[in-house]
This record gives sequence, structure tokens and C-alpha cells, in this order.
Amino acid sequence: MPIGALDELQKRLGYVFKEPGLLKAALTHSSYANENRQNGSISNERLEFLGDSVLGMTVASLIYIENPEMPEGQMTRLRAELVCEKSLAALAMTFKLGEHLMLGRGEEKCGGRGRPSILADAVEAVIAAIYLDGGFSPVERLISEHLGAHIDSKKTENTDYKTVLQEIIQEKSGRTLSYHIIGENGPDHMKSFNVEVRLNGAVIGRGIGKSKKEAEQSAAKAALGTL
Repeated sequence: MPIGALDELQKRLGYVFKEPGLLKAALTHSSYANENRQNGSISNERLEFLGDSVLGMTVASLIYIENPEMPEGQMTRLRAELVCEKSLAALAMTFKLGEHLMLGRGEEKCGGRGRPSILADAVEAVIAAIYLDGGFSPVERLISEHLGAHIDSKKTENTDYKTVLQEIIQEKSGRTLSYHIIGENGPDHMKSFNVEVRLNGAVIGRGIGKSKKEAEQSAAKAALGTL
């Protein structure tokens, strides 16, 4: 990809690279790198690793500073919502990252340019590239501009705690969540359910609700506070 082809993307990002090669590397998917090893292509996986931490720290800092009264558990849930795959994929669409990704032939045919996981990973890699090129300041500006506006709206949304918990657990492989009804109380028209959520068999949260779904959400919320 010619470096000049990235000019429009840099305008959308609001950041001009001193080392444009970093941005090019951030857009190189592993499928492309594997097919072009003879040309010295390297995937964006290492940048993605770094970007995940830089993004998490930046978002956590923004939440902490902007919400001095928010308890730790709510900050954790809010950060998880802001940096989840769905949120990052939407951010990638804003920047039109998919247009600039370098994909292998197979990934290209399978619609990789619109795949949420690939787009989310690319956002993390681009954030790492900006950090390496210019430090924290441009990253903070980017995150504040594009994710900061979502904080207030997300604070008042009905949070899907099960989804947030699942996304946190999936960050590491080999971890499995399960929900178990451990009790039912009251007559049929006023029944309440007691539910446990377990991580690899260990109880991490309990909840009560008027329906199984409500009880599971309550247990997930408790688990997020525990984590």
C-alpha cells in the first residue's frame, strides 16, 4: 500500500504520522503477512497487544477523571462497554479502517474488511501505532473525541451485564461462564429465582429476580463487582 494512500485516513484520525510505516504496519492483517513473508511483511498482532493496554489505560483514566463520584464496579463495567469488540468495530467504521486493511486473498473473499473482530483489532493496532509515534497525548485526544461522548449516554443505559461479563471473560482463553438456578420462591404468579454465575465451576456472583433472565442479569452484575 503506498504511504500516500493513507493521507485520508490520517485526516480522519486527526493525526499525521512522523513514521507512516507504523500506520501501515497497524493495518497489516496476519493473513496478508503470512502470504507475503518474502517481502518482509509483519502482521499487526504485536501492535494490537500493545494497543489493548494503551486503550484500556486511556479509557480508564478518562472515566476516572470525568466521573469523580462513580464507584469502582460501575467504572469497570463502563470501561468494558467502551472497549468491547462491538464498540471498537463501530469506531473502525467511523475511521473507514476497512478500506485500508491489507488482507490475504482468502480473508478478502470472506468479507474480512467488514468483520467486527478484524476491525476491532485494527483499532487497537492503530492506537498503539499512534502511541509509539507520538506518545499518550494524541491517543488521549483521539479517545476523548470519539469515545468520551459515549460515557454519559452509557451511564444511563440499561446495561446488559451478561454480555459485558462475557466479553471480559473471553479476553483470556480457557475460561467458561455458566448460570445455574439454585432456588425458586413464592407462588407461580409472584415467583422469584435465585441464580449463581460460575467461572470454570467457581461461584463469582449470585442474583435474584422475578424471572430467570432478570436473576441472571443480577448475578452477572454481582460478578462484575467481584471481578
